[in-house]
Amino acid sequence: MAYVDGFVMVVPKKNVAAYKKIARAASKIWREFGAVDYVECVGDDLNTKFGRPFPKLAKTGPKDTVVFSWIVYASKGARDRINKKVMKDPRIEKMMKNGMPFDPKKMSMGGFKVLVQG
Repeated sequence: MAYVDGFVMVVPKKNVAAYKKIARAASKIWREFGAVDYVECVGDDLNTKFGRPFPKLAKTGPKDTVVFSWIVYASKGARDRINKKVMKDPRIEKMMKNGMPFDPKKMSMGGFKVLVQG
């Protein structure tokens, strides 16, 4: 059964281009090691009237936006194997050493079993 890692990040609007560059590189690495899909989305219509808007949920400031992303794996076991390889990859290590264009303390992440697909 498919498995998904999901992420919500607060990214300063001025850093979105830098984030996109890192996300493109990371996408290639995750896919190279076997991820089924890799998606990064930047907030566009966040102040909706339905539910709790992402800016409130993520506690963004006026100069921030929300990035919502997910990585799909064939299974939880595949996710564990892939992530172990990705975290040892020198390209990822270099990205992390150079700093992220967002505050990791404002990031949420979790693993999810797929409930409905299609």
